[in-house]
Amino acid sequence: MVVSCHTEHEGANHRLGTSGFLYRSNKLMYDQATQSLWSTMLGAPVVGPLAGKGIALESGAVVTTTWGEWRRRHPGTLVLSLDTGHRRDYSEGAAYRDYFATDELMFSVPVLDTRLKNKDEVFTVLLARHPEAPLAISAAFLAAAPVHHDAVEDTALVVLTDPSGANRAYASEDVTFTRYDGDRRVEDGSGMIWTMDEHALIAEDGRVLRRIPAQRAFWFGWHAAFPNTRLVR
Repeated sequence: MVVSCHTEHEGANHRLGTSGFLYRSNKLMYDQATQSLWSTMLGAPVVGPLAGKGIALESGAVVTTTWGEWRRRHPGTLVLSLDTGHRRDYSEGAAYRDYFATDELMFSVPVLDTRLKNKDEVFTVLLARHPEAPLAISAAFLAAAPVHHDAVEDTALVVLTDPSGANRAYASEDVTFTRYDGDRRVEDGSGMIWTMDEHALIAEDGRVLRRIPAQRAFWFGWHAAFPNTRLVR
């Protein structure tokens, strides 16, 4: 699993690359300046000169959806061409089709949690202000509950899931949402209509609820990194 992060911290832009190393089946990056190794789950250096320096990158939100659904929502999106000039099959599933077809792991992890299958997908939330309270919600659970309210400590949130299976989390504060049309229209308990975009929920009266950094992961990989995670299934 790789978490989306902004690479600038206190004025320094850390140019990161793939190290080829894994820790508990999670990718480690390196920065070009110091060759320190960075945890993609934490957005922080864990080995090398920058480790222990209090550096933590700001996480971003990631949505896992189909190309067709993303293009419908964002028709002006630019994508990388599959015609790279190299002999490699970049078609969907070509690289890891056999791996995804089973529940077997390529690399071991310390402990497996059997509440879900190893490669069941979970929607995960780890807030910078509450690193001790990771949350994982079964993607299958969310598919059956397109409007799901939850909380991480004092941060109330709502997860909206569209028909493609894409999950997006937003701060909900004191608002209770009751209906989601699977596109951009969300209704709260008072009948107020909110418009959903990739950054926020925006009410007819101008109120704004921000997007919360969150992303999908395999259950085994997330649990390996955060064995104290709270699971909703």
